[in-house]
Amino acid sequence: MLTTTAYSLAVVLDLFVVLIGVRFLTVPGPAAAGYGVPARPDGDAAYLTVKGLRDTTFGILGLALLAFAGAGAEAWFMLAVALVPLGDTLVVLRHGGTRAVAFGIHFATAVVVLISAGLLFAVSAGS
Repeated sequence: MLTTTAYSLAVVLDLFVVLIGVRFLTVPGPAAAGYGVPARPDGDAAYLTVKGLRDTTFGILGLALLAFAGAGAEAWFMLAVALVPLGDTLVVLRHGGTRAVAFGIHFATAVVVLISAGLLFAVSAGS
């Protein structure tokens, strides 16, 4: 049961990050608004594309680690990548976003990613 939960949560998180990345690549304006800091109409295209590429790459990397290196590698990846939503929390707060978005989306995501890391560490220790 623990293994299924750990792997399922990791896959869902990785796929979710891929979807966020693809959204930034395909509809950057609405994606930025959903992130919590709307894009300027006069040009944030390069930065929004970078965010889309970053997120898509992180999601694919997470899936590859889980598939080819196992729970231990994915656990370390999740632990490290939790810094991204923590940083996103600060970005939203420092650039005019609401506390609700900063903590309700980004900080909460960091907590879920850390929970995923913990579950994956527990699974890998039992192997």
